[in-house]
Amino acid sequence: MIAQKILIITLILGSTHVFSQSKRVRDYGIEIGVLKPGKFNSITDVNGVKVGHTTIIKGDSIRTGVTAILPHSGNIFQLKVPAAIHLGNGFGKLAGYSQVKELGNIETPIILTNTLSVPEASNALITYTLAQKGNENVRSVNSVVGETNDGWLNDIRGRHITEKHVLDAINNAKSGKIEEGNVGAGTGTICFQYKGGIGTSSRVIPKKLGGYTVGVLVQTNFGGVLQINGVPVAKAMDNYPRSYTYDTDGSCMIVVMTDAPLSSRNLERLAKRAMMGLAKTGGIASNGSGDYVIAVSTAKDNLIPYSSDSLLIETKTLRNEATTPLFLATIEATEEAIFNSLFAAETMTGKDGHKILSLPVDEVIEIVKKHNGINTDH
Repeated sequence: MIAQKILIITLILGSTHVFSQSKRVRDYGIEIGVLKPGKFNSITDVNGVKVGHTTIIKGDSIRTGVTAILPHSGNIFQLKVPAAIHLGNGFGKLAGYSQVKELGNIETPIILTNTLSVPEASNALITYTLAQKGNENVRSVNSVVGETNDGWLNDIRGRHITEKHVLDAINNAKSGKIEEGNVGAGTGTICFQYKGGIGTSSRVIPKKLGGYTVGVLVQTNFGGVLQINGVPVAKAMDNYPRSYTYDTDGSCMIVVMTDAPLSSRNLERLAKRAMMGLAKTGGIASNGSGDYVIAVSTAKDNLIPYSSDSLLIETKTLRNEATTPLFLATIEATEEAIFNSLFAAETMTGKDGHKILSLPVDEVIEIVKKHNGINTDH
């Protein structure tokens, strides 16, 4: 009994290695696109970005969690970040959209969780923001919370996410290598009828084109006809949707961070390209899918102060002509992040005995090899 309690506590605190496979898609020689990834091939390759998870696995029915993405380590309300949100398909409950659309910035960490926990996560972000030094007179907070529905594996109606879980994810956020698969907001998700989860990837564009980094993190919970590097994997395995209704429904939250100095207008253009990355994996953004892309620029010179003695804000932003490499970087990083979420996730059994198998990696690799989709020199 004591050992069981220790195990539950450990899972809540976010120890996830037992539930994640050790290799990512690139470790098998599958190289997505032409641009090079950053050091960690993660959204945290963008300087200053941190990610934290709270993973909740309890009993037979609770399989959920929280993922927090911080664009910088300072007071985000006082130093807001340029941002945009693109709706790929709007069957979702993303909180905070209208103010981001209107003002072009984000003033809180970005939280991902399950559908019915959006209000609790939003409340936690308010608590977090009001408690920060310098925010003593703040009376309005636009919290940004995205979600996917993990109700097949998780007792979602139990609404097990608490304010503390959200605050823990924020406080545990770190740079460098981050966990993927069955962790945080990806604990109970499903992708292409296999176990989905959290995935991340990055791209660095050549120095002559700016040398900027683009990082992507995804929460995958959607369907379609899986393909990898153009190889028709689902077709070869005869495992693709038959009804094109509930077996393709779901959602995908995509968070894009870049150190490139982009305006909110060009961040929205960047966000649109992430949906192209999703499409390249075989995702179809079905009727019942909530597919949202949140794009943020972390460029230090372009942070937006909450208050200022000046009526003007001086910024430097990239010309439209300089954005194309960033568009490509976003597409490639999104595509690879989705694959990483699948390769990292492990088989999971949850609510009502529902069992979702992990991606059969060995079989997939053989299929991709037959179609010359693997770099044999890797």
